[in-house]
Amino acid sequence: MNMFASRRFLPSISHLAAFEAVARTGSVTAAARELDLTQSAVSRQVSALEEQLGVELFLRERQTMRLTPAGDSYAREIREALRRISSASLNLRANPHGGTLNLAILPTFGTRWLAPRLGRFLVANPGVTINLVTRLSPFDFRLDSIDAAIHFGHPHWPGAELAFLMSERTVPACSPDFLKRYTISGPQDLLSVPLLHLTTRPDAWEQWFAGNGVSFESVHGMLFDQFATAAQAAIAGLGIALLPKFLMQEELRRGDLVAAIDGEMESRERYYLAFPPERAHYAPLAAFRDWIVAEAAAEPAA
Repeated sequence: MNMFASRRFLPSISHLAAFEAVARTGSVTAAARELDLTQSAVSRQVSALEEQLGVELFLRERQTMRLTPAGDSYAREIREALRRISSASLNLRANPHGGTLNLAILPTFGTRWLAPRLGRFLVANPGVTINLVTRLSPFDFRLDSIDAAIHFGHPHWPGAELAFLMSERTVPACSPDFLKRYTISGPQDLLSVPLLHLTTRPDAWEQWFAGNGVSFESVHGMLFDQFATAAQAAIAGLGIALLPKFLMQEELRRGDLVAAIDGEMESRERYYLAFPPERAHYAPLAAFRDWIVAEAAAEPAA
């Protein structure tokens, strides 16, 4: 059935805004002040919404308004819906031609590789505005106002299409001082020194040891949620981090980080641009997809 086939279940924005404000503040008075309306106007809008839905949303006790269980659940969904409407309206106002691309990025990839190149895309596509948000793992595009996302992993994202970007090579990196404090002559020696792990790549060190023919029972160490913090910990001498070489070129060039051993390895996973199929022909997304695929192809082997 068409989403808007039954108009009687599509409340007005003013009724929903009044309901959300009362639900959030717990007070008609506070909601009226926030919305710049009279208390009676807010009360009428909430009552009209309840009548339209045929559901009691509040328990009215003297001077207080308390959400019913149904009202509490409804408030959560309406709050998110209003947020998305507001965000869409702001984006449209910022770019009246509708050229806004909401892109989810991986933090270090976004800041180290993508951000320095974005200027070229914006020059070539002057009508497009890009909004960047951070996402560390796959999400449901249907529940988020994101047009596309940078994905590192296997070529699988439920409900999304993937465009291949690049592979990467990782290097076990540490500070020069750390290398002086520990004797490392082969891959086996890394089992006896502090190792730094990334929470989004929990088996990276296991893959590295297996690829270098080292048997092990378990691999332990400090956990980090981003490459940038893991790299800083390695620079500070806290351990060896398995880092993408193309994202740490500056630190390696300056000598802040050095290879703990000659053990570069290509990751099993790859970088992709993920996007929902129904957005594939959205002009800003299509332009960005073509551009970033070409940029990645022109990059020396990561």
